[in-house]
Amino acid sequence: MKTTTHFLKETKKLELVKFERAIDETLLKEAYLPFSGSLRQHPYDIDKVILLSEPHGNNITYYEFKNEDIGFVKKQANIVNLDGEDIAMVMIWIKKSSIGIRCTPFLVESVT
Repeated sequence: MKTTTHFLKETKKLELVKFERAIDETLLKEAYLPFSGSLRQHPYDIDKVILLSEPHGNNITYYEFKNEDIGFVKKQANIVNLDGEDIAMVMIWIKKSSIGIRCTPFLVESVT
C-alpha cells in the first residue's frame, strides 16, 4: 500500500493586480526567462514569492524568487484537480542572472 506524503504547507494565494501595459516581447525574451506555475506569497518574507510548478502533481517542485526580479506576469488557464478544486496558473518572467531557489522535496529511504 502506497501512502502519499505532503511536504509543503498551505500558503496564502497571491492575488495579481490587473493592469495593461505595452510590452516588447523581443526585449522581454532577451533579458528574462519564463517560469510557469501557481504563484504564492512567501510565508516568511514579503519580498519573495513561491512558484509551485505542478501544484496537483506527486513530484512537487517549487521555486523561490525575489519580487524585484519579476519583469512580467501573464495569467494562464486555471487547472482543476479530481475534486473540482481549481488553481490559478501564471507565467512569470524572471530577470536573467538573478538568484532563485529550486526545491524538490523527496522521501529519504534506503537505496537497495
